[in-house]
Amino acid sequence: MRFTILLPPSEGKQPGGNPLAPDMFDYRSSNTFNYFNGLNPERRALIDALQAQVRDGEEEELQKLFGVKGDTLQEAVDATGEIYRSPLMAAIDRYNPGVMYAAMQFPELPTGAQRRLLENGVIFSGLFGLLRPDDLIPNYRLKMDASVNEIGKVSTYWKPVLSPVLNDLLAGQVVWNLLPGAHAAAWDDAGTYKRMLSVKFFREDEDGETKAVTHGVKELRGALVHHIVIELPETAEDLDEWEAPGGYELDLEASELDDKGSGTVVMVSRPGWEERRAARRKARAQAEAEAAAAKKAREEDEEE
Repeated sequence: MRFTILLPPSEGKQPGGNPLAPDMFDYRSSNTFNYFNGLNPERRALIDALQAQVRDGEEEELQKLFGVKGDTLQEAVDATGEIYRSPLMAAIDRYNPGVMYAAMQFPELPTGAQRRLLENGVIFSGLFGLLRPDDLIPNYRLKMDASVNEIGKVSTYWKPVLSPVLNDLLAGQVVWNLLPGAHAAAWDDAGTYKRMLSVKFFREDEDGETKAVTHGVKELRGALVHHIVIELPETAEDLDEWEAPGGYELDLEASELDDKGSGTVVMVSRPGWEERRAARRKARAQAEAEAAAAKKAREEDEEE
Protein backbone atom coordinates (compact mmCIF):
# COMPACT_ATOMS: atom_id res chain seq x y z
CA MET A 1 0.00 0.00 0.00
CA ARG A 2 1.24 3.47 -0.91
CA PHE A 3 0.35 5.86 1.91
CA THR A 4 1.33 9.13 3.54
CA ILE A 5 0.68 10.46 7.04
CA LEU A 6 0.43 14.26 7.21
CA LEU A 7 1.69 15.52 10.57
CA PRO A 8 2.10 18.83 12.40
CA PRO A 9 5.38 19.53 14.18
CA SER A 10 5.72 19.74 17.93
CA GLU A 11 5.87 23.10 19.67
CA GLY A 12 8.16 21.64 22.30
CA LYS A 13 11.57 20.63 20.95
CA GLN A 14 14.59 18.69 22.12
CA PRO A 15 17.64 20.99 22.37
CA GLY A 16 21.12 20.07 21.19
CA GLY A 17 22.08 17.91 18.26
CA ASN A 18 25.10 16.80 16.28
CA PRO A 19 27.48 19.71 15.62
CA LEU A 20 29.22 17.66 12.89
CA ALA A 21 26.07 17.02 10.84
CA PRO A 22 26.07 18.49 7.30
CA ASP A 23 24.54 21.92 6.73
CA MET A 24 21.10 21.16 5.33
CA PHE A 25 20.49 24.84 4.59
CA ASP A 26 23.16 25.05 1.89
CA TYR A 27 20.96 24.74 -1.20
CA ARG A 28 24.10 24.96 -3.39
CA SER A 29 25.00 21.45 -2.28
CA SER A 30 23.18 18.37 -3.60
CA ASN A 31 24.03 16.50 -0.40
CA THR A 32 21.67 18.33 1.95
CA PHE A 33 20.45 15.34 3.95
CA ASN A 34 16.94 16.67 3.45
CA TYR A 35 14.23 15.05 1.35
CA PHE A 36 12.49 18.27 0.32
CA ASN A 37 15.75 20.10 -0.42
CA GLY A 38 14.10 21.93 -3.33
CA LEU A 39 12.48 24.15 -0.69
CA ASN A 40 15.84 25.33 0.67
CA PRO A 41 15.86 28.72 -1.14
CA GLU A 42 12.46 29.57 0.38
CA ARG A 43 13.63 28.30 3.76
CA ARG A 44 16.69 30.53 3.67
CA ALA A 45 14.63 33.57 2.66
CA LEU A 46 12.24 32.95 5.56
CA ILE A 47 15.07 32.37 8.02
CA ASP A 48 16.82 35.56 6.92
CA ALA A 49 13.63 37.59 7.32
CA LEU A 50 12.93 36.03 10.71
CA GLN A 51 16.44 36.73 11.97
CA ALA A 52 16.25 40.36 10.79
CA GLN A 53 12.97 40.86 12.64
CA VAL A 54 14.41 39.32 15.82
CA ARG A 55 17.48 41.56 15.65
CA ASP A 56 15.43 44.74 15.26
CA GLY A 57 12.18 43.87 17.05
CA GLU A 58 10.96 45.16 20.42
CA GLU A 59 9.98 42.68 23.12
CA GLU A 60 6.24 43.18 22.60
CA GLU A 61 6.60 42.55 18.88
CA LEU A 62 8.63 39.41 19.48
CA GLN A 63 6.08 38.13 22.01
CA LYS A 64 3.45 38.36 19.29
CA LEU A 65 5.74 36.76 16.71
CA PHE A 66 6.61 33.70 18.79
CA GLY A 67 3.53 33.55 21.02
CA VAL A 68 5.58 33.23 24.22
CA LYS A 69 7.00 35.42 26.99
CA GLY A 70 9.80 35.50 29.55
CA ASP A 71 12.48 32.82 29.50
CA THR A 72 10.74 30.94 26.68
CA LEU A 73 10.83 34.07 24.53
CA GLN A 74 14.56 34.47 25.18
CA GLU A 75 15.10 30.83 24.22
CA ALA A 76 13.22 31.45 20.95
CA VAL A 77 15.31 34.56 20.23
CA ASP A 78 18.56 32.73 20.94
CA ALA A 79 17.58 29.71 18.84
CA THR A 80 16.61 31.97 15.93
CA GLY A 81 19.94 33.76 15.99
CA GLU A 82 21.82 30.45 15.97
CA ILE A 83 19.86 28.64 13.25
CA TYR A 84 22.62 28.56 10.65
CA ARG A 85 25.22 27.48 13.24
CA SER A 86 23.01 25.27 15.39
CA PRO A 87 23.70 21.53 15.75
CA LEU A 88 21.24 19.37 13.82
CA MET A 89 18.97 16.52 14.86
CA ALA A 90 16.45 14.30 13.07
CA ALA A 91 13.01 15.93 13.14
CA ILE A 92 11.40 12.95 14.87
CA ASP A 93 13.93 13.28 17.70
CA ARG A 94 13.74 17.08 17.76
CA TYR A 95 9.95 16.91 18.18
CA ASN A 96 9.97 14.00 20.62
CA PRO A 97 9.14 16.15 23.71
CA GLY A 98 5.76 16.80 22.09
CA VAL A 99 2.87 14.65 23.34
CA MET A 100 1.93 13.34 19.89
CA TYR A 101 5.48 12.34 18.98
CA ALA A 102 6.06 10.69 22.34
CA ALA A 103 2.84 8.69 21.85
CA MET A 104 4.11 7.37 18.50
CA GLN A 105 6.64 5.35 20.55
CA PHE A 106 9.08 5.38 17.65
CA PRO A 107 11.92 3.56 19.48
CA GLU A 108 9.54 0.73 20.39
CA LEU A 109 8.25 0.22 16.84
CA PRO A 110 9.41 -2.85 14.88
CA THR A 111 12.17 -2.01 12.39
CA GLY A 112 9.83 -2.23 9.40
CA ALA A 113 7.30 0.08 11.02
CA GLN A 114 10.05 2.58 11.88
CA ARG A 115 11.13 2.59 8.24
CA ARG A 116 7.54 3.11 7.07
CA LEU A 117 7.12 6.11 9.38
CA LEU A 118 10.36 7.68 8.19
CA GLU A 119 9.52 7.08 4.52
CA ASN A 120 5.82 7.92 4.59
CA GLY A 121 5.49 10.65 7.22
CA VAL A 122 5.34 14.26 6.01
CA ILE A 123 5.61 17.04 8.60
CA PHE A 124 4.27 20.56 7.95
CA SER A 125 6.75 23.00 9.52
CA GLY A 126 6.42 26.75 9.82
CA LEU A 127 10.14 27.27 9.21
CA PHE A 128 10.86 24.47 6.72
CA GLY A 129 7.60 23.92 4.82
CA LEU A 130 7.74 20.13 4.49
CA LEU A 131 9.95 17.63 6.29
CA ARG A 132 10.46 13.89 6.47
CA PRO A 133 10.76 12.59 10.05
CA ASP A 134 14.47 11.81 9.58
CA ASP A 135 15.37 15.17 8.01
CA LEU A 136 18.06 17.00 9.98
CA ILE A 137 16.90 20.29 11.51
CA PRO A 138 18.14 22.76 14.14
CA ASN A 139 16.28 23.91 17.22
CA TYR A 140 13.82 26.67 16.28
CA ARG A 141 10.45 28.23 17.01
CA LEU A 142 7.97 29.47 14.39
CA LYS A 143 4.28 28.64 14.16
CA MET A 144 2.56 28.14 10.82
CA ASP A 145 0.06 30.90 11.60
CA ALA A 146 2.73 33.45 12.62
CA SER A 147 3.43 36.58 10.55
CA VAL A 148 7.00 37.57 9.69
CA ASN A 149 8.06 40.99 8.41
CA GLU A 150 8.76 41.04 4.65
CA ILE A 151 7.17 37.58 4.40
CA GLY A 152 3.65 37.89 5.78
CA LYS A 153 1.66 35.02 7.21
CA VAL A 154 3.80 31.91 7.14
CA SER A 155 1.07 29.55 5.87
CA THR A 156 0.31 31.95 3.01
CA TYR A 157 4.02 32.14 2.16
CA TRP A 158 4.35 28.36 1.96
CA LYS A 159 1.09 27.54 0.19
CA PRO A 160 2.12 28.16 -3.46
CA VAL A 161 5.55 26.60 -2.85
CA LEU A 162 4.78 23.36 -1.07
CA SER A 163 1.35 22.59 -2.60
CA PRO A 164 2.58 21.35 -6.02
CA VAL A 165 5.33 19.32 -4.34
CA LEU A 166 2.88 17.68 -1.95
CA ASN A 167 0.15 17.11 -4.54
CA ASP A 168 2.62 15.29 -6.79
CA LEU A 169 3.84 13.19 -3.86
CA LEU A 170 0.31 12.16 -2.81
CA ALA A 171 -0.86 11.08 -6.28
CA GLY A 172 -2.74 7.76 -6.00
CA GLN A 173 -1.98 7.29 -2.31
CA VAL A 174 -4.04 6.67 0.82
CA VAL A 175 -3.54 9.77 2.99
CA TRP A 176 -4.05 9.95 6.75
CA ASN A 177 -4.48 13.65 7.47
CA LEU A 178 -3.64 14.60 11.07
CA LEU A 179 -3.11 18.30 10.36
CA PRO A 180 -4.66 21.04 12.51
CA GLY A 181 -6.37 23.85 10.62
CA ALA A 182 -3.42 26.23 10.88
CA HIS A 183 -1.19 23.77 9.03
CA ALA A 184 -3.82 22.66 6.52
CA ALA A 185 -4.07 26.33 5.51
CA ALA A 186 -0.60 26.03 3.96
CA TRP A 187 -1.78 23.42 1.44
CA ASP A 188 -3.87 23.92 -1.70
CA ASP A 189 -5.30 20.39 -1.89
CA ALA A 190 -5.66 19.25 -5.52
CA GLY A 191 -7.23 15.90 -4.59
CA THR A 192 -4.58 13.82 -6.37
CA TYR A 193 -4.73 11.03 -3.78
CA LYS A 194 -6.74 7.80 -3.91
CA ARG A 195 -8.35 8.45 -0.54
CA MET A 196 -7.84 10.87 2.35
CA LEU A 197 -9.00 10.21 5.90
CA SER A 198 -9.00 12.34 9.02
CA VAL A 199 -10.04 11.07 12.47
CA LYS A 200 -12.11 12.78 15.15
CA PHE A 201 -12.58 11.54 18.71
CA PHE A 202 -15.70 11.78 20.87
CA ARG A 203 -16.65 10.60 24.34
CA GLU A 204 -20.12 9.41 25.38
CA ASP A 205 -21.17 9.69 29.03
CA GLU A 206 -23.54 7.50 31.04
CA ASP A 207 -26.51 9.58 29.86
CA GLY A 208 -25.68 8.96 26.21
CA GLU A 209 -24.49 12.51 25.58
CA THR A 210 -21.58 12.67 23.13
CA LYS A 211 -18.98 15.43 23.20
CA ALA A 212 -15.91 16.10 21.07
CA VAL A 213 -12.64 15.33 22.81
CA THR A 214 -10.24 18.25 23.16
CA HIS A 215 -7.91 17.17 25.98
CA GLY A 216 -5.66 14.24 25.08
CA VAL A 217 -6.20 14.39 21.30
CA LYS A 218 -2.46 14.68 20.58
CA GLU A 219 -1.79 11.47 22.48
CA LEU A 220 -4.55 9.71 20.53
CA ARG A 221 -3.15 10.92 17.21
CA GLY A 222 0.30 9.68 18.14
CA ALA A 223 -1.13 6.28 19.05
CA LEU A 224 -2.96 6.26 15.71
CA VAL A 225 0.31 6.86 13.85
CA HIS A 226 1.85 3.95 15.79
CA HIS A 227 -1.05 1.74 14.68
CA ILE A 228 -0.99 2.86 11.04
CA VAL A 229 2.67 2.08 10.43
CA ILE A 230 2.28 -1.38 11.97
CA GLU A 231 -1.11 -2.52 10.64
CA LEU A 232 -1.31 -0.45 7.40
CA PRO A 233 -5.07 0.31 7.42
CA GLU A 234 -6.37 1.50 4.03
CA THR A 235 -10.00 2.33 4.85
CA ALA A 236 -12.11 3.63 7.70
CA GLU A 237 -13.41 0.10 8.27
CA ASP A 238 -9.87 -1.11 8.92
CA LEU A 239 -9.79 0.95 12.13
CA ASP A 240 -12.38 -1.40 13.63
CA GLU A 241 -9.49 -3.56 14.89
CA TRP A 242 -7.56 -0.67 16.47
CA GLU A 243 -7.43 -0.93 20.25
CA ALA A 244 -7.12 2.80 20.85
CA PRO A 245 -6.16 4.19 24.26
CA GLY A 246 -9.21 5.05 26.34
CA GLY A 247 -11.46 2.56 24.57
CA TYR A 248 -12.25 4.56 21.45
CA GLU A 249 -14.17 2.47 18.94
CA LEU A 250 -15.03 3.03 15.28
CA ASP A 251 -18.50 4.52 14.67
CA LEU A 252 -19.14 4.13 10.94
CA GLU A 253 -22.66 5.54 11.16
CA ALA A 254 -21.36 8.80 12.61
CA SER A 255 -18.41 8.94 10.18
CA GLU A 256 -18.72 11.17 7.13
CA LEU A 257 -17.33 9.33 4.10
CA ASP A 258 -17.86 9.80 0.37
CA ASP A 259 -18.18 7.12 -2.31
CA LYS A 260 -14.38 6.82 -2.50
CA GLY A 261 -14.10 6.24 1.24
CA SER A 262 -12.58 9.66 1.87
CA GLY A 263 -13.72 11.86 4.73
CA THR A 264 -13.85 12.01 8.51
CA VAL A 265 -13.67 8.87 10.61
CA VAL A 266 -15.39 9.09 14.00
CA MET A 267 -14.06 7.19 17.01
CA VAL A 268 -16.18 7.17 20.19
CA SER A 269 -15.37 6.05 23.72
CA ARG A 270 -18.55 4.68 25.32
CA PRO A 271 -19.25 3.10 28.71
CA GLY A 272 -18.67 -0.65 28.69
CA TRP A 273 -15.84 -0.59 26.17
CA GLU A 274 -13.65 -2.78 28.38
CA GLU A 275 -16.10 -5.68 28.16
CA ARG A 276 -16.56 -5.23 24.40
CA ARG A 277 -12.82 -5.18 23.84
CA ALA A 278 -12.34 -8.32 25.92
CA ALA A 279 -15.06 -10.07 23.91
CA ARG A 280 -13.44 -9.08 20.61
CA ARG A 281 -10.07 -10.33 21.81
CA LYS A 282 -11.62 -13.65 22.81
CA ALA A 283 -13.37 -13.98 19.45
CA ARG A 284 -10.14 -13.20 17.56
CA ALA A 285 -8.17 -15.72 19.62
CA GLN A 286 -10.81 -18.39 18.94
CA ALA A 287 -10.82 -17.64 15.21
CA GLU A 288 -7.01 -17.82 15.09
CA ALA A 289 -7.02 -21.13 16.96
CA GLU A 290 -9.61 -22.57 14.57
CA ALA A 291 -7.63 -21.37 11.56
CA ALA A 292 -4.44 -22.91 12.94
CA ALA A 293 -6.22 -26.21 13.59
CA ALA A 294 -7.66 -26.25 10.09
CA LYS A 295 -4.23 -25.55 8.58
CA LYS A 296 -2.66 -28.34 10.61
CA ALA A 297 -5.37 -30.75 9.48
CA ARG A 298 -4.77 -29.84 5.82
CA GLU A 299 -1.03 -30.37 6.18
CA GLU A 300 -1.58 -33.78 7.79
CA ASP A 301 -3.94 -34.77 4.95
CA GLU A 302 -1.32 -33.71 2.37
CA GLU A 303 1.37 -35.79 4.10
CA GLU A 304 -0.87 -38.88 3.96
